[in-house]
Amino acid sequence: MKKGFLIIGFILSVAVNLCQAQKSNSKSNKPRTIITTDGELDDVDSFIRMLLYSNEYKVEGLIVSSSQWHYKGDGKGTKFTSEMEMTKKLYGERTELRWPGEQWIYDLVDAYGKVYPNLVTHSKDFPTHKYLRDRIRIGNIDFEGEMVKDTEGSDFIKAKLLDDDRSPLYLQVWGGTNTIARALKSIEDQYKNTPEWDKIYKKVCEKAIIYAILDQDATYKKYIEPNWKDIKVYYNSNQFWSFAYFWKRSVPAELHPYLEGKFMGDIINNHGPLLKMYYSYGDGNPPLGEIDDIYSSMEKAKKNQWGSFGQYDFISEGDSPAFLHLVDVGLNNLENPQVGGWGGRLVQSAVTPSRWEDGDAASDYNPFTKQMDKAFAQTRWIPAIQEDFAARADWCIKDFKGANHAPMISVKGGNKKMVKAGQKITLTATTLDPDKNKVALTFWQYEEVGTFKEKVIITSINNTNASIEIPKSAKTGDTIHVIVEGKDDGVPSLARYQRVVLSVR
Repeated sequence: MKKGFLIIGFILSVAVNLCQAQKSNSKSNKPRTIITTDGELDDVDSFIRMLLYSNEYKVEGLIVSSSQWHYKGDGKGTKFTSEMEMTKKLYGERTELRWPGEQWIYDLVDAYGKVYPNLVTHSKDFPTHKYLRDRIRIGNIDFEGEMVKDTEGSDFIKAKLLDDDRSPLYLQVWGGTNTIARALKSIEDQYKNTPEWDKIYKKVCEKAIIYAILDQDATYKKYIEPNWKDIKVYYNSNQFWSFAYFWKRSVPAELHPYLEGKFMGDIINNHGPLLKMYYSYGDGNPPLGEIDDIYSSMEKAKKNQWGSFGQYDFISEGDSPAFLHLVDVGLNNLENPQVGGWGGRLVQSAVTPSRWEDGDAASDYNPFTKQMDKAFAQTRWIPAIQEDFAARADWCIKDFKGANHAPMISVKGGNKKMVKAGQKITLTATTLDPDKNKVALTFWQYEEVGTFKEKVIITSINNTNASIEIPKSAKTGDTIHVIVEGKDDGVPSLARYQRVVLSVR
């Protein structure tokens, strides 16, 4: 009987730990975010995926902005020449450039509204159609880098930066930074040289986190960096390529099936009206605003500047790392972008402490090429990300029992442990699967992230336990990151994680 009570007690403690982990990611604690986008075709595809994960974060705003590649023009025939050399060379002087219009964002949110009744059966945290519609604003769109005038979009961002919510506000930059820059300039114009300025400056810098995919206009370098030097900036200029147009050249061939038409075609064509709007190669759906459509016809898809593609092959979602960084899959990357997660891995700059980048210091070892790779910190997660996307697609059309949901992983004794050089420890993990699927656990060292750079011997004892030998060469203060990865046997197979940080004392 005593043994039975002990077993029941252990099961209850596991359930409590897992429920607490779930509760820590409740609606009130989810990261807040505003998305700024220029509406390029890959923004559309990122936007669709973003909507399918909108239960994982709090969408505060959806702002249409411009970039070096897309702007509307002022309607007066004013000619504009880009400040960015590549765009200037390609397009010269223009009155507008590849503008997709603004209706697309409303249409996507409306399509989301059609699948929302099904999505909410899988998670009550999905925002309503009306909630998202009410948060759409048009920002600074006339020209690349235009930040002279206040717009509905810039005013909306300004209000959010100044509100009383002190939690971080992630400003995703899928196009140019100009609408964000205008919001900041408006704050500066209102408060600079007043007694409130120091307090306002500190408040904004502590709240705002800019996640930028490249520099797509000059407003960050010309205005934000010199005037708001303490705002945190996550700058992704390399890793996003594994999810963008260049993927055929940057992603190892062994992972291509996750991005090819056999995998993507089912997601796009058989999962309701929202995913049907997802752009793919050879889909017969010309992208809005494109001058030269090299995507929708199979004739051009078979051979274009990015490679040779089959029907329904993935085109690009170059901006998706910005919101994938916010999805809590158990890797704790939100606390520190240097440790890596589904949004890649960004290392703090030694020159500019408020800036995190994906340069050489953020390289991970690529086992396919057997070389260090500046993009692999993103590429390594492609199978898990894509299988998860397929499950989210199912959520659009299937009931809870008919779809798969990610398992929950917990580590006995917590995720931070003190160890000694030469010590042998045992890690014990537990799992809980919403669909009662079997969950296979693996324990592996994320070598590039820990400060101890030698290989650590990890031996699997059984599915839930692993033995770890701390090398005698480990020094006081060294850290070792061990990832506990749980993968279920559902269809599609879904993965979640726990990160254990071993600190040598």
